[in-house]
Amino acid sequence: MAEVSNKRILFKEYITGAPKETDMVPTVGTIKLKVPEGSKGVLVKNLYLSCDPYMRNLMNQPIEGQESYILPFFPGHVVTGFGVSKVVDSDHPNFKEGDYVWGITGWEEYSLVPSTDALFKIPFTDVPLSYYTGVLGMPGLTAYAGFHEICTPKKGEYVYVSAASGAVGQLVGQYAKLMGCYVVGSAGSKEKVDLLKNKFGFDEAFNYKEETDLVVTLKRYFPEGIDIYFENVGGPMLDAALLNMRVKGRIAACGLISQYNLEKQDGVHNLFMLITKRVKMVGFLSMDHYGSYPEFVEKTRSYIKEGRIVYVEDFVEGLENAPKALVGLFSGRNVGKQVVVVARE
Repeated sequence: MAEVSNKRILFKEYITGAPKETDMVPTVGTIKLKVPEGSKGVLVKNLYLSCDPYMRNLMNQPIEGQESYILPFFPGHVVTGFGVSKVVDSDHPNFKEGDYVWGITGWEEYSLVPSTDALFKIPFTDVPLSYYTGVLGMPGLTAYAGFHEICTPKKGEYVYVSAASGAVGQLVGQYAKLMGCYVVGSAGSKEKVDLLKNKFGFDEAFNYKEETDLVVTLKRYFPEGIDIYFENVGGPMLDAALLNMRVKGRIAACGLISQYNLEKQDGVHNLFMLITKRVKMVGFLSMDHYGSYPEFVEKTRSYIKEGRIVYVEDFVEGLENAPKALVGLFSGRNVGKQVVVVARE
């Protein structure tokens, strides 16, 4: 049975505050390139790893009695997250050697995936495989389901997207434009604002870091109010959006990145607007909508092939640079979807 070296990134210890590169430790181990018989597991070679904001929450010390939708990181164990991989060996009837897959894997060169519940066979390889960490993977499904299924958009509605140049936001804005909506996005630099308007086709965009009063800012861009707010950041931005919602507006909340590194999170003060304006606000996870994946990937792939959707990726080469890439998310260092290249084949 062949045994090979296996570079890995281990989680060091639970943290408070902003994550640091030193919270994750590169190391080298070994792995057997054979799945144990009868295990129904899959052994994969990891090609592309996804850096996602939710991973910060997995670095916290678990609180007894507080439920989590995903297992936290364990000190001394390999970091886990979404990735694109190639099957090396399989003891599962639905996966065979040579298949390309995306789903939860380890931050390492090779991973033994004991449960395939969160593993998807890649249906189309006529687009870049890295797209399955983003536009055709978890972030894409988040954007598609959150916008279409939760926000139930109608042509001509007014849509606001925060963190709009990120993995999810850039897609929400483009789906909204395809629906015939008016779309405004916010981001944290001039480069990202230009990207929103000139590449992704947003009607307007602004740098939230340059604004002194977000309530006034949103009123300027939405004098008639907001029908749909796709929430990625939380905090003062959510408070400002609540005051600018239209009657029977909808808010889809998939992330609160402004809060993840705070020991004491910001309060939300304008929730009464949910009542007076009859606003629907729904928190959701992409895993709630896995049943929509075939429809989502078919439609979105078609949009990509037709040039109606474009997607920007920010590549970091080498597994050893994965900690730096993840930490960079929280200072806005990336432009587009942050992807770590472990191997291109």
